Amino acid sequence: MYTFIWVFLAILGGETLLVLFLHLIPRLGWLGKNLTVILAEAPGLDVIVSLFLWVPWVIGGVIYGWLGLIAAIAAQFLVMQSWIFIHELLHRRTAKGSRIHGFMNQQFGWWRNNIALWATALAVPVFFTIRFAEVFVYPILVWVLSFPDYKHKEWVNVSRQKFQGLIGKDLIWCLYCDWMTGVYSLGAEMLRNVESFWCPIRFYDGKKCENCKLDFPDIEGGWVAANGSMDDVEELLKQKYGEQQRSWFGHPDRQQ
Repeated sequence: MYTFIWVFLAILGGETLLVLFLHLIPRLGWLGKNLTVILAEAPGLDVIVSLFLWVPWVIGGVIYGWLGLIAAIAAQFLVMQSWIFIHELLHRRTAKGSRIHGFMNQQFGWWRNNIALWATALAVPVFFTIRFAEVFVYPILVWVLSFPDYKHKEWVNVSRQKFQGLIGKDLIWCLYCDWMTGVYSLGAEMLRNVESFWCPIRFYDGKKCENCKLDFPDIEGGWVAANGSMDDVEELLKQKYGEQQRSWFGHPDRQQ
């Protein structure tokens, strides 16, 4: 029990210091301005998100197993809820105005809205896995096969903290969506290259083709028909990748 409390207090203190540090940065003049930009986009954002989320889990788990993980999550929850309370208290006038969570609570009920909201938090490990693949797996394809490289900061960044009137709970969850949308979009872009490079064949299921063409435009823009032949596939690969192109067929690089 002593170890549980020690892990809880250590992570509680560490996360609180990190929050205070982020609030201090804007007050550091030109240094703070530059640092704010660095930490709002990858790879700086990756460091901040990691320190807030999975690093405490690992520390707690290594020190005290599953109980250490629970202690870490409990500390994180307390820090977040405390920050929300204080932030909304400091912005009392704004808090009385239009709010996303207030409207949703009225529409669906407090408990339904909050259960659904917290359910989305279960996806955090999924997005960390996607981010891991973007940082450590996809670069192998860039190096070995000359796949198109990407500036991650153009995708993985946050900016909703600049939106006027977004405070407390709304701000926290909107920043979460801000981050995961960028992670997902970059992952989808990379996967387009993978699919069109290795498997440019339409699905037999027409409904699947219709559903997936938004994320994989080459389904309608070049993939071989499901009733085609492997000769068709090889001919398509010769056509699309004969000029050292490794991007999906609709990629901007192919439209220059």
